[in-house]
Amino acid sequence: MIPVPAPRRLRIATRESALAMWQAEHIRARLLAHYPGMMVELLGLTTQGDRILDQPLSAIGGKGLFIKELEVAMDEGRADMAVHSLKDVPMDMPPGFALACIMAREDPRDAFVSNRYGGLAELPKGAVVGTSSLRREAQLRERYPHLTIEPLRGNVNTRLRKLDENQYAAIILAAAGLKRLGFGARIAAFLEPEDSLPAPGQGALALECRSDRPNILAALAPFADFGTTLATTAERSFSRALGGNCHTPLAAYAEWEEGTLWLRGLLAGRDGQDILRGDVESDVASVEAAGALGRELADDFLARGAARFIAA
Repeated sequence: MIPVPAPRRLRIATRESALAMWQAEHIRARLLAHYPGMMVELLGLTTQGDRILDQPLSAIGGKGLFIKELEVAMDEGRADMAVHSLKDVPMDMPPGFALACIMAREDPRDAFVSNRYGGLAELPKGAVVGTSSLRREAQLRERYPHLTIEPLRGNVNTRLRKLDENQYAAIILAAAGLKRLGFGARIAAFLEPEDSLPAPGQGALALECRSDRPNILAALAPFADFGTTLATTAERSFSRALGGNCHTPLAAYAEWEEGTLWLRGLLAGRDGQDILRGDVESDVASVEAAGALGRELADDFLARGAARFIAA
């Protein structure tokens, strides 16, 4: 097969939040280092998810609202690719688009951020904790029913500002975003997966382009991380098989080590009173096998009554 030459110019569509811009600049630097002489430009866009900040994501259409405008820009030829936090990417790609690669994962854990308390166990009864995630909310309510959980929207800087204005006693954010923006020192405690199982894909970056652009697909392929790709494929397969969406408190986290993939999953009611957990482990050496492992765990959940969460 004749190698497809890398394009001389790439335009990256990105949201204009601080974290999205960091991610786009990070990919730009990686591209320039790998392809000397390539021109890489950023196209900043404001998405519907960025504009509507007074309602929970689950009420306005979910995390897919953060990427639709970026896909329109690629469709119209104004951009060649986009950079996403993988946890924000819908489980099924729209026709004509593909995830060109999934990069090495940052810290996948949730982070506890507070100016007064060192961890969740220190919070007094009635303390207000902010989170934008139904997944985090359900797990918090299960373990700490005495706390008050309130919605928290906005970019990372906005959420930290609301904490600093004492609107919340503590907030829960993804550790990866805080670290990438240089806010690692704001983290009072990390929530381990056994205490707060992450969202599918949390901590990983995904590069998207049109599926009919073989030169773009080939140019981005070297940035893929095999272990992260296997792990997140299993996580997303589990979620897809259960119809996971912004209305369902669902978590999935996989670890690939020495050829073995261990996948943990969770489904819950929002109040944390009813939670279903499970895990599966197998030798995995291909994306297809990773996807099959995710479906295997989903089948186990369905056999144990997972439909009650999906129907709710």
